[in-house]
Amino acid sequence: MREHREILTNIKSDLLSLCIDSMNEKNCYDEYVLLMQKSLKQHFDIDKCCFLLYECESFIPFNIKSSIEIDFTDIHWSNISTHFSSGKLVEVPRFLSNIKEFNPFSHMLLLKTGSFGVFCIVLLDATPKWITFSQSEYFENFVDITANILKVLCKNIEILQNENQYRKLYNMTDLFHSTMDIDLILENVLFTIQDNFPDFNVELILSNDQDRQTKVHIKPFDYLSERPAAIEAFVSGTITIEQASDLNRCLLNAPIKGRQAIYGILQVSAPLYYVYSKTQEDFIRMLAHASGNALENAKLYHQSHRLISDLQLINETSHRLNMKLDSKEMFMFLHKQLIKSFQPMEVCFVLMNDSELKLTEESTELFDTEEGRLFIDHVSKHFENSQEPLFIADCSRLIGKDLHFNSMMAIPMVVEQRINGFSIVLHQDSYFFSFDSFKLMQSLIHHSSLAIANSILRNKLQEMVDHDHLTKLHARSFFDNFVGNSLKNDSSGMFLLIDIDNFKRVNDTYGHQVGDEVLVQIGNQLKNMIGTRGICARWGGEELAVYVPNILVDEVEKLATQIVESIPEATNPAVTVSAGLITWNAKERPEFQEFFLHADTALYNAKSTGKNKFSIFNKSMLF
Repeated sequence: MREHREILTNIKSDLLSLCIDSMNEKNCYDEYVLLMQKSLKQHFDIDKCCFLLYECESFIPFNIKSSIEIDFTDIHWSNISTHFSSGKLVEVPRFLSNIKEFNPFSHMLLLKTGSFGVFCIVLLDATPKWITFSQSEYFENFVDITANILKVLCKNIEILQNENQYRKLYNMTDLFHSTMDIDLILENVLFTIQDNFPDFNVELILSNDQDRQTKVHIKPFDYLSERPAAIEAFVSGTITIEQASDLNRCLLNAPIKGRQAIYGILQVSAPLYYVYSKTQEDFIRMLAHASGNALENAKLYHQSHRLISDLQLINETSHRLNMKLDSKEMFMFLHKQLIKSFQPMEVCFVLMNDSELKLTEESTELFDTEEGRLFIDHVSKHFENSQEPLFIADCSRLIGKDLHFNSMMAIPMVVEQRINGFSIVLHQDSYFFSFDSFKLMQSLIHHSSLAIANSILRNKLQEMVDHDHLTKLHARSFFDNFVGNSLKNDSSGMFLLIDIDNFKRVNDTYGHQVGDEVLVQIGNQLKNMIGTRGICARWGGEELAVYVPNILVDEVEKLATQIVESIPEATNPAVTVSAGLITWNAKERPEFQEFFLHADTALYNAKSTGKNKFSIFNKSMLF
């Protein structure tokens, strides 16, 4: 009996020393386990033991001599606690002894820390000294003291952890008041939670009006897919806790709340049966509240700068579009503005003329593909019945197909209550465009629509002035300007003045309508043969003209021959033509009026010497 009292005294002394040391230590579990193992070995000859600390709804093994490599999530406290109904020291139950790692142990001892919520189970291989001591009057005192010391250690650790948490919270709040960087705010929220609760999963779920241009991984808040408890926290502004059996997790949803609005949810995920302490809830609530205020301040700061930037952008756009640019230049400018302002991956402009859709050249390549046409068809059908713009955060869900691009904004170009076209921007990420971006794009397209419509009308009017209405060849005035510039700037050129042989006979025989058809046929043939090398024009009446700048000398007669010989085959009824050809080079630049006079002289020569051919001008023809 005296020996047992001395053992208890020695253990008390060691535990008291450990308790005093724990005041300055942040992690004393290992020291406690080492001390207990040493005492069991020294006083009871126990070589094999294992400590299982039950915390956060799971067992944490502390065993210095050997590692325990089993899945403790399958061992539930409810299965073990029933075995301690007969006492604090019991034999190891069969379901534990069947586990290979626990096979060497014969007994298990419960160290319960009262209502604190932490338990420790000591598994050991009982020796005769241990059996004798466990039957003595000092055993209950031994169990109470070791359990109470464990309770003190746990309380000290919690105090130190809380102190550390609030110090971090203070530092983070201090940081929030000194920055307007949204990325930095979100990064620190995630880091602080993860640092204080390393065994938990943390996710930021932000509302749809939040800016998407952030480096931090966040999840958009979607009313259609979020869990009811998350929606309740977002709407009510209070913390909700959900036992999500389908996820096998316990979810805590803390609203990220500012003074003006709730901006999202800070969702913390723990094991299914975990119980969040009041301290943990308060810490997460304060962290979410501090981050909400910081996020709101940063958001308002960025919004004010963005509003100024948006006004400058609209002013710049309006000023630029009123500079009488042509429609192509306007669409190029708008394309750059949309890319600069919204960072879309694809952009298109579509013009509507009655039921016909025309995709402009300034659109990206996607819209020439099947997927791009799918977006254009969807938007055009919408604008058949409505002038309201489209703001779609998840196109795949709406259109019902798996698409590469999920975010879309489509704005109509409305002039005098009529839709003349529309613009589309796309991005592959869902919820990429913010509502502020949507309103800004509306303003940009609205301010641009009238200027674009006027530019298109100017282009059409200029097209009518520059082209012959029948043959669609260039008009005489445009042709004269083109040739005049070429005579000044190019190094050589050829001019072929063409006249239809016996054209009056065609009109008299077949009628003027057929005569017009013949003119159109010849015009088409000339455009096909000349292409982009030069220009073709209707000179007047049944006379047409071809001009090719910078042509090689040996190509001139070959091209003129091909033109004259191809006309009978290209016309119905077949007609022939006569032509006057004049060439020039940099050494002999003719005068403008002289140039046309010489071509007309060569044409007269071709007519008077047999027709259905061309004549090359030489000065003898003037006499």
